[in-house]
Amino acid sequence: MSFNLQESFAQMNEGDVLLAYKGSITTELITNVLEVIESKLEDINTASAVRKKVYNVLVEALQNLFHHIDDLPEEIKDEFDARFGVLVIAREAGSYRISTGNFIRATRVQQLKEKIDKINTLSREELKDMYKYVLNHQKLSPKGGGGLGLIDIAKKTGNKMEYMFRKYNEEYCFFTLNVFVTINQY
Repeated sequence: MSFNLQESFAQMNEGDVLLAYKGSITTELITNVLEVIESKLEDINTASAVRKKVYNVLVEALQNLFHHIDDLPEEIKDEFDARFGVLVIAREAGSYRISTGNFIRATRVQQLKEKIDKINTLSREELKDMYKYVLNHQKLSPKGGGGLGLIDIAKKTGNKMEYMFRKYNEEYCFFTLNVFVTINQY
C-alpha cells in the first residue's frame, strides 16, 4: 500500500499551524476545537469578520467530517478509533486553511469528486440558488445530512475547494479537503 497516513498528515501541517489533530472525531472534540480556534484567532488579533467566517466554515467542515466518516479499513481498525479523522487549521499566503481528512469507501469517490467539481464551477449567485434548491428538494441522507455542507462552505468562503483522494487499497481512499478563508477581504 502506497498511502502513508503520517506523510499525509505531515503535508497537511504546512504553513503557520494553529491546530492539528489526528484521532477520533466526536461532538466533544468539535466543541473543544471551536473554543480553541476562537481563542487563538482572538489572541493573534484576527479581524472580527474573518474570525466569524473561519468559525462558521470550521463548524461546517467538522460537521461534514463527523457525519460522513465511513468505517475504517479492516487492517487498521485496531490502530485507530472508529470515527477517525484528521484536522489542520493553518495560516498561509493570506488565508486560513482548514484541512480535513478521512477514509472513505472507493465507491463514493466519483460522486463526491463530481459534487465538489460542480460546486467549484458555480458563481456566488449560482451557489445561493443551488443551496435553496437543495434545501427545498433534498431528502435527508442515511447519515443525516441533506447535502448542504459543501455548498455552504463554498458560499461562505467564496473560494474554490481543493481535494485529493489517495488510494489506500481496493476498497478505501483517504479523502483530504482544503478550504480557504481569505484574510484581507475584510
